Amino acid sequence: MDPQSTSGREWLRAIARRAMRQRGFDPDFPPAVVSEANALREPAGAPGPSIEDQRGLVWVSIDNDDSRDLDQLSVAEPLGDGSARLLVAVADVDAAVVRGGAIDQRARTNTTSVYTPAEVFPMLPERLSTDLTSLNQAEDRLALVVTLTLRKDGTVADSSVGRALVRNKAKLAYDSVAAWLDGKAKAPPAVAASREVEAQLRLQDEIAAAMKQRRHERGALALTTIEANVVFDGDVVAELLPEEENRAKDLIQDFMVAANSATARFLDQKRFPSIRRVLREPERWDRIVSLASGLGEKLPAAPDPHALQAFLLERRAADPERFPDLSLSVVKLLGSGEYDVELPGQPDEGHFGLAVKAYTHSTAPNRRYPDLVTQRLLKAAIAGAACPYAIDELRELARHCTEQEDDAAKVERQVKKSAAAMLLAPRKGERFDGIVTGASSKGTWVRVFRPPVEGRVIRGEAGLDVGERVRVELVATDVERGFVDFARA
Repeated sequence: MDPQSTSGREWLRAIARRAMRQRGFDPDFPPAVVSEANALREPAGAPGPSIEDQRGLVWVSIDNDDSRDLDQLSVAEPLGDGSARLLVAVADVDAAVVRGGAIDQRARTNTTSVYTPAEVFPMLPERLSTDLTSLNQAEDRLALVVTLTLRKDGTVADSSVGRALVRNKAKLAYDSVAAWLDGKAKAPPAVAASREVEAQLRLQDEIAAAMKQRRHERGALALTTIEANVVFDGDVVAELLPEEENRAKDLIQDFMVAANSATARFLDQKRFPSIRRVLREPERWDRIVSLASGLGEKLPAAPDPHALQAFLLERRAADPERFPDLSLSVVKLLGSGEYDVELPGQPDEGHFGLAVKAYTHSTAPNRRYPDLVTQRLLKAAIAGAACPYAIDELRELARHCTEQEDDAAKVERQVKKSAAAMLLAPRKGERFDGIVTGASSKGTWVRVFRPPVEGRVIRGEAGLDVGERVRVELVATDVERGFVDFARA
């Protein structure tokens, strides 16, 4: 495509669609899927014998400003002595997606929504994901509800999973909620208009803080990485800005970890298999040990999440400006998570980074297929029915979903790299400071700090390893292939 004859956004959209097809994704919905979605007239369900009416609770959603596919809500109530009850409602997507139907088959093929700067490729038609199965404000929706009884220190005393009818009282956004909680801005309108909503957020913030502290004591890793967002000026790529972590995002993350762990435990108690999300002990632990040694710290020879967490907390306090660079190195060395099938009573492989033994994906069924499968398992377990999937089918799904999630990440990275190549094209010959993010027989990669762009080191890469700081010169860019090439300066 000729960059002179089209906008940057259009060019990136064409690159994204090509990358989707090359990775085995269908970027569009086939006619049968569209027809099946259009035939759905209204959201599923009403209260019944096994469905509790919880519309009277002060449910709220917190998501990105532009999110329209709302998967979960939360509500909490104090129980006395500092203990509390937390409920997480997850959209009952299975109620609208018939297993084996056209929508389900297409979702099973892609397995995930793919988010690129130029275009979002949803797993489900928007008729469902942003309407009939989205937990939209002021709308009645069926949900799977995880109920957690929490002690004052944030530990879970008890948990259960059930079905309910819920109603979102306030659609909120991460940035505005975080700014308000931090005392840096006025309350968002939906909070200012309701004392109930304000009290909810205050309580949920307290609960999340206790849960986070407890998770870190167990060895959950406190990592802070920089994710670059593409900013357009009209349809032109204007800059790359790092995505900021904030208090509201942390709150939702803590609640989702707790809900996913409770879901895994519930299925195990019901003697059901489950698709777990696992992150095994890192293969490159020796390099993490070497990184720590270079900073004057000592880690044990064998992988130890508690020791790694203590090291990370020390480094964040000692050098907060460079901590995201260290975090990125550790993330790269930890490796990727994957889906696996756990049978009842089988030892849990666990998630090394989250420091949890039982962990599944269940809280985003509009966006991820494993969550939809888990939802079907949960509903069968709640009803006392037989497991709806054979073990071999679950294993094949776990394998396929792992491959598709990895490929989705590659599509997203490729389009971001193409956007970065667009941005840097006029700056050939400039020098940048950066950090090595990958080093193997396949090549050496570095992420420069400003703008936050990753590229390959094509000259002078010998001897570089993950975590080293390096100065590089921009040699070439290729928008179509998403290449940004550096030479060691």
